[in-house]
Amino acid sequence: MMSTRRTSEPRPEPLPLDWHDEEEIERIVRERMAARFETESFHWRLRLVAIETCILGLLMLSAGILLGHPAMMVLRASLMVAGSCFATGVLLLGMSASAARLLSRLSKGASR
Repeated sequence: MMSTRRTSEPRPEPLPLDWHDEEEIERIVRERMAARFETESFHWRLRLVAIETCILGLLMLSAGILLGHPAMMVLRASLMVAGSCFATGVLLLGMSASAARLLSRLSKGASR
């Protein structure tokens, strides 16, 4: 049986830094943290859109049933409301992510 594991080879130093230069280390750490937080914030916003979609769909469904409307009409309306809520939420997420990228590129260009 062959092993699919690769043998680990010693890697070169990933960041050729002067470890006594604290400002450079701080800058690198800030950049990495900003990239990680930006990715996590997008995922959290997507979760919020999904939660709001479910809540609005269920509210529409429960209100229609409590008011005594036909079940299929209420189900169709709640699915339409949930779908439009999800579509607008994803559109808003995409637009805000694009604006954030544009602003970061503009700020990087201005700082050079």
